[in-house]
Amino acid sequence: MRCPYCTNADTQVKDSRPTDDGNSIRRRRICSDCGGRFTTFERVQLRELTVLKKGGRKVVFDRDKLARSVNIALRKRDVEPERIERMIAGIVRQLEARGEGDIPADEIGLLVMEGLKAVDAVAYVRFASVYRDFREASDFNEVLDEITRDRS
Repeated sequence: MRCPYCTNADTQVKDSRPTDDGNSIRRRRICSDCGGRFTTFERVQLRELTVLKKGGRKVVFDRDKLARSVNIALRKRDVEPERIERMIAGIVRQLEARGEGDIPADEIGLLVMEGLKAVDAVAYVRFASVYRDFREASDFNEVLDEITRDRS
């Protein structure tokens, strides 16, 4: 693992422990060159996933990109980081369990919307506005009506 400070390839693991959810290992590392300390996480990957974009292009699935999208939707919302991580891990498990390596981007978006709907309604609307490409205020009203119906 390269040091993020000096890019030295020689780093040492000082401490390893499972994360709270038990799905990954947290490792504290130290660089033998500059002495910089940093944390890495190691997760099990069942299969290589590929995202099929709308234009037909294929890209390697990036869990961090998924997490960034979710965190943007949840920005300034009072949601525990553990709950967010459980949601993201659940989405990744669902994708891996499909048995297919190629996953349409639309299906990933639907899983994220499903997860956000259960976690935070405001984040759900934020994500939906980008995912569904809202053009006018009435698009927001439709999603708000949908949330209201689901809670009744």
